[in-house]
Amino acid sequence: MVSRPPGFGISPTATEVRRRPPSLALRTNGHDRPPDRPEGDGRAAALGRPVPPAAVLATLLVIAGDVMLFAGLIFAFWVLRLAAPVWPPPLQPRLPLGVTGVNTLVLLASSAAVAVALRVGGRGDLTGLVRWLRTGALLGGLFLVIQGYEWIRLVGFGLTVASGTYGALFYTLIGAHAAHVLAALAWLAITLGLARRGRLVPGSAAPLHACALYWHFVVALWPVLYVSVYLL
Repeated sequence: MVSRPPGFGISPTATEVRRRPPSLALRTNGHDRPPDRPEGDGRAAALGRPVPPAAVLATLLVIAGDVMLFAGLIFAFWVLRLAAPVWPPPLQPRLPLGVTGVNTLVLLASSAAVAVALRVGGRGDLTGLVRWLRTGALLGGLFLVIQGYEWIRLVGFGLTVASGTYGALFYTLIGAHAAHVLAALAWLAITLGLARRGRLVPGSAAPLHACALYWHFVVALWPVLYVSVYLL
C-alpha cells in the first residue's frame, strides 16, 4: 500500500504534527502561514531599537540640510575674512557685542523653556505644557525684536548690504539665521495652538517632539554665529 503525503486527501496524524517545526504546523489552505512582520522598520524592531516617528525623521532631514547650508555660509565668511588685510574694515561700525550677548541669553532661555514644556507634557500636564511653550515663544519673539532693533541702528550707522563685503556677509549670515528663527517661531506658535486644544496628549506628541527638536537646533546654531561673527 502506497502511503500518501500528509495534507493530500487525508488529515495529518497527531504524531506528524508534533514532529513538524512550529512554523510548518500552522497551515492555511495547505500552505505555510508567513510569519508576522513587526510594525515599522523590521530591522530596528528586530534589534529592539525604537523607531522614531515620521515627523521627527523629517525634521532630522531638514536639520541636515540646514547644517550644510550654514556650514557653507560660515566657510565663505571665514575665507573672505582671512583674505582681508583688516577686519572689520575701516570706517565700518562695530557690532553691538553687549546687547547681542544678552540677546543670546534670551534665546538660550527660550530653548530651556521648550525643554521644560517637553518634560511636563510627557507627564500629561497640559496646563504646564501650554505655559512653557508660550514662554519659549515669547522669548523667541523677544530675540527677534532685539535683533531687528540692532539692525535698524546698524543701518543708521552706515552698515548695509551695499556698503561692502563686510555688510553683505553680516546680513547674509545673520539674516539667514533670523529667517530660520522666524520659521521655527511660527512652527512653535502652531504647536502651542495644538496644545491649547488638547491635541498634544502623551500618546500623540510627535509634532511636539519635532518642533522642539528644530527649535533647539536654531538656538544651538546662534552661539556659533555669535562667536564667529561678533567676537572673533
